[in-house]
This record gives sequence, C-alpha cells and structure tokens, in this order.
Amino acid sequence: MNGALLDIADAADQEILSGFRLSRLELYNWGTFGQRVWSLAAESRNCLLTGDIGSGKSTIVDAVTTLLLPANRISYNKAAGADTRERSLRSYVLGYYKSERNELTGTAKPVALRDAGSYSVILGVFANAGYGASVSLALVFWFRDGAAGQPERLYVTADRAMSVAADFAGFGTDVSSLRKKLRAAGVQVHDSFADYGKDFRRRLGIESEQAMKLFHQTVSMKSVGNLTEFVRDHMLEPFDADKWTAEIVTHFDDLTKAHEAVQRADRAAESPEVLLRRSQGRGTGDVARRANCAPSPAGRPARGTRIAADGLARPGGHTDGRARRSRRQPPGGDRPPDR
Repeated sequence: MNGALLDIADAADQEILSGFRLSRLELYNWGTFGQRVWSLAAESRNCLLTGDIGSGKSTIVDAVTTLLLPANRISYNKAAGADTRERSLRSYVLGYYKSERNELTGTAKPVALRDAGSYSVILGVFANAGYGASVSLALVFWFRDGAAGQPERLYVTADRAMSVAADFAGFGTDVSSLRKKLRAAGVQVHDSFADYGKDFRRRLGIESEQAMKLFHQTVSMKSVGNLTEFVRDHMLEPFDADKWTAEIVTHFDDLTKAHEAVQRADRAAESPEVLLRRSQGRGTGDVARRANCAPSPAGRPARGTRIAADGLARPGGHTDGRARRSRRQPPGGDRPPDR
C-alpha cells in the first residue's frame, strides 16, 4: 500500500514539474564568483535567493539573464535598482568588486579580480522530469589581444547535462581548442546569439520569441504596485493605437465604397429599360415552350397558339382586333355561314 502511494506521489510530482526547468546553474569566473566552480542546485523548483547586500544575489540573476537574452536587451543589476551603467558584461568577466580613487586626478578606477588572460563560463542545465530529458546551455567569455572593449563570446547547446569541470576545462587559453573539443563531443557551438537563441528555444520547446521578451520584462521585479499597469507594461506587446486606428478607418472607407458600388448596380438592374428587356425575353421563351410542349389531340397546334404568339410578340403583350376575332373562328379557318 505504501509503495502504491509513493508511485502516485511520484507521478503527480513529475506532472507538476513537466516542461523544462532550471535544474542546475554553474558559474566560473563570473563577477565575484571566481577561482572555482560555483553551483546552484535549483532541482527544477522555485528558488529564493537571500543574503546580505553585496553577497551576489543580483550577480546570479544577471547570469541567468545573460544566458537567455541578447546583450542589447540586458540591464545588469536591475534587481538591485541600480544604474544601468554600474555593471556591464566586461565588469562581470573581469570581476570588478570595488573602486579606487586617485588622489591626484580625483578619478575612480575599478579594481578587478582577474586579468584579461582568464575566461568565464555560465552553464545552465534544464531538465524535463516528464520526458526524462536534459538540455544544457552555456556561454564562454574571453578577451582577445588586450583587455579593451567587451569580451568575445561562444554559445553552446547540448541535449545532455553538461558541467564546467568536465566539458569546459583542460584546453589552456586557446578557445579554438575548446571549440574543437566540444564539437567532437557532439555539442552544438554557435558564434552569434541569433543562431544560439533559435537553437535553445527549439530544444526547450519555446515556440515564440515573445516568451523571452516577457521574461526580460518581468525578471528581477521587486514589487507590483498596480496590477493593471503591470499587465499593460510587462505582459502586453507595444501597441501603436494611432497607426491601427488609421488602418481601420481606411479599411472602412474601402468597404463603404464597395457597398455603394453594389447599391448602384442594384438600382441600375431595376431600371424600366432593364425590366422591359427581361419581360420580353421571358415572354418569348414561355410561348415557345408552350408551343413545343402542348400539341392538340389531333396533332395540330392548339387553338390560340398562333394568336398568343402574335399577341405576346408585340410590345407590352397586347393583342389587336384581328387576334380577338380569330378566336371565334373554327379550327378550319372558314367563317360559318349566316343564318
């Protein structure tokens, strides 16, 4: 009985954890997390990051953001409400942790934990308990000649659980050797975020890029003051009301012109000249059908056939005096003698 209950609980737990969720996050030389691999075991569940000011909470959040969003959309240290220029990708890779002020010039200079000869890795493993599948996403950062500018990037995707120690070590300082090593292990390597983004969205089952935009809009939010404003600002796509209103008015004008054209055609079709032509066409056709389909029992044309044809062949369908007199004549056509 206890075994059956455990099986039911496991099945319900897998259903709750269906879909790809962050299972493990590994950081190497990212911000103040240096010198070794730092790991966060989320285990596909919700996580709450707590700690003192400056303990690295925003650094972890920015690592996840960097893993999933292009660089031009990222606002680092947004969780702490800091200025967007306070942190950058360069500061995280080099490990800026404080500023030193020059007493002579009065300028401040950041102090780094690492030099430009090091490299950094962000690795995220996403697991789908329902399918028993795992997808790994990783970014590798390094500087080329000198430390000027932003670091170079290498984007990695794989349909298995990777680790920094096993897959991103032992290549020295030559990134091309790491690239060859990863490709030899069946790992997909990209040089741009556009290809990398399409690849990981396909692997994770994210059908629309709008989901990533929503993630970008809502990540690191500290409070929700007004629910209506929250939905409008963070969950709805930007909407140009003036543009759509102008398009609706233009479309309505086209429909109005089309409706007026149909009305003019209907009025023209009901004019006296058109009705006269229609009546003449129907009368001639009806007479012809009666003449062909209604012979007399003797095989001769029925009485009045010629008269009806003559009468309806005239405009307006009126007969003359000869037609009225001919109705009183016998079938032989001779006038009976006077008595």
